[in-house]
Amino acid sequence: MGQDKEEVLQCRRAAAVFSGGISSDPIYAAIHRVIIDRHLRGKVLDYGAGLGQLTRSLLSLQRFERVSAADILPVSADLAGKVEWIEQDLNSPIENHDESFDVAIAAEVIEHLENPRAMVRDLYRILCPGGTVVVTTPNNESWRAILALLFRGHYVAFGDTSYPAHIVALLRKDFGRIFHEAKFESPKFYYTNEGGFPGKPDVTWQAITFGFFRGLRFSDNVVAVATKRK
Repeated sequence: MGQDKEEVLQCRRAAAVFSGGISSDPIYAAIHRVIIDRHLRGKVLDYGAGLGQLTRSLLSLQRFERVSAADILPVSADLAGKVEWIEQDLNSPIENHDESFDVAIAAEVIEHLENPRAMVRDLYRILCPGGTVVVTTPNNESWRAILALLFRGHYVAFGDTSYPAHIVALLRKDFGRIFHEAKFESPKFYYTNEGGFPGKPDVTWQAITFGFFRGLRFSDNVVAVATKRK
């Protein structure tokens, strides 16, 4: 007999707690660069907000007319009343929010969910025409990730120490296909420009090359950005 719905939900909550509910500063910095570079404003959703670290940052920017957040975890006390908090399992669609947001940001979320295509279709539905989706995930095309796959049989962010939080590994080709199938325009990719040296993740490529090594092969995380057609 398979797991009942409540048992599945408890497992997903446990995985969310295991993940820590926050991302790294370089990821948040990359998201901020995208927000500024693409002049993003309006109503924003922190999709997969965790403990609300990015939500607080979006509030502090004071450029969005409304900040909302969604996560399987409950709202933190300091955010209650300041943002719309949608508490639900993001493996299911967000209801009653069709075309409600100008921007949806999913920071290190897609690798946690069982169906990335369903997630992106849902983001398309809740975005207004012309809205922007920003999705970050571990960069499985960095040298560190590729070498881990060759020598360990899995990408560096998808080993036993990352499971059951990280369950879906994606490449740029996957994002291109998924966004295309969901009717988004072709994605543009950005990088955190912060990447651990293979075997010594506390030492970054940027530190040993004085910032010269950047981009796809030398970043631990990738940011995919796409626009919903008007």
